[in-house]
Amino acid sequence: MDDIKWEEPFCGEGASCFRLGTDDQENAYIAIAGAEHAYLTDSREALRTLILDIKAGKADHLL
Repeated sequence: MDDIKWEEPFCGEGASCFRLGTDDQENAYIAIAGAEHAYLTDSREALRTLILDIKAGKADHLL
């Protein structure tokens, strides 16, 4: 596995826990806590955009 520095899990209601991570090559990672070997990866800028868009309500239709 890459040299990923994982943050503490973020858990919502219903115990859905996700982890965010980064590495030294400007990559960002998202994984389900406990399954960090199966992660989604993109640039840190892409992760930043995703988080800001979610906070802005652009994914509310998925709820």
